[in-house]
Amino acid sequence: MSSPAVDPSSPVVDPTDPAFALHRGGKLAVASTVPLTTREDLSLAYTPGVARVCEAIAADPALVDEYTWVPHTVAVVTDGSAVLGLGNIGPRAAMPVMEGKAVLFKQFGGVDAVPVCLDTQDVDEIVSVVTALAPSFGGINLEDISAPRCFEIERRLDEALPIPVFHDDQHGTAVVVLAALRNAATLLNRKLGDLRVVVSGAGAAGVAVTKMLVAGGVNPAQVVVCDSRGILHRDRTDLTATKAELAALTNAAGRSGGMVEALRDADVLIGVSGGQIPEEALAGMAPGGAIFALANPTPEVHPEVAARYAAVVATGRSDYPNQINNVLAFPGIFRGALAARATRITEGMKVAAADAIAAVAVEGEWDGTVAVAAGQLRADAIMPSPLDPRVAPAVAEAVAEAARRDGVARS
Repeated sequence: MSSPAVDPSSPVVDPTDPAFALHRGGKLAVASTVPLTTREDLSLAYTPGVARVCEAIAADPALVDEYTWVPHTVAVVTDGSAVLGLGNIGPRAAMPVMEGKAVLFKQFGGVDAVPVCLDTQDVDEIVSVVTALAPSFGGINLEDISAPRCFEIERRLDEALPIPVFHDDQHGTAVVVLAALRNAATLLNRKLGDLRVVVSGAGAAGVAVTKMLVAGGVNPAQVVVCDSRGILHRDRTDLTATKAELAALTNAAGRSGGMVEALRDADVLIGVSGGQIPEEALAGMAPGGAIFALANPTPEVHPEVAARYAAVVATGRSDYPNQINNVLAFPGIFRGALAARATRITEGMKVAAADAIAAVAVEGEWDGTVAVAAGQLRADAIMPSPLDPRVAPAVAEAVAEAARRDGVARS
């Protein structure tokens, strides 16, 4: 069936823009995995043959993992409240992003994914709907849901469902940041536990990044987290419960003030806020450190400016070196979790994913056919390319092994 023609009178469609041409008709389709060319095919794929399989699953529900798409299919769920850098644009406008996420799952992880855009932003309703849909899927990838609601939604679904639940904006970002910091520290001949780290942003990504760095070996006493009002510290009375938890975990010296005070003598800056950081604040950093400015499309610090104050610079953009991109994490994490039939995704599985990503970069750059410069890290090549086909299998293997080690695997 051909796609409907675009209304040429629509003032918001640019017919010369290749993005509109690529998206016309959507980026996904459903394909059959079985033949339907004979009467016998039809009788096996549908009635009466399908009834025998249904009866078997009713008698032994675990058979759903053997005889349906469930064990290799993920729901990509959003409420459209925090879509990319576009904000609260709603579920319909979020669909192109969720379709894109599903394409990335398939391309890089071999995992089937279905966009589910919910026309509600009520926490109870989202939890109820996703719980009701869960029998159709082997995992739930939460996407572009605003903080602080995303924390409660993930927590409640994780407690309610016997399958992996993963908010990629939090944990995917955090996994890749930990991988990047591991390799940056190696290149700079530093230990993670000795680094003084500033995280700019205390939303979904900032919270997860901070916790992941601590799980990976960064000393929480030497981490300082900032929100739009300044440094999180124990004496602030305007903190949400989540930010208060971060304040109690970090900033042992009790620093207060803004970004200038936070970055004084810092070794590492990790930007996950979108707010611009002035150059005068960067000037107070310790020399020879790292700046990860991850906001898209405009980094918190322009890479050319960051390079004046740090030895290693990374962004979230593909047109600069060291792209910190979630696609390095989530396809392999779900592939490994599904392969192990994991009931949840543990901190150990996320740390294992980060270690695997970091290790691929150490194996050398991917030039399209082979890895080159094996065994070496450079300041402009601490991360694998998002297109590197070695990443997802390495992450999947590490995650599946960690799931078994952490006791959440069922196979």
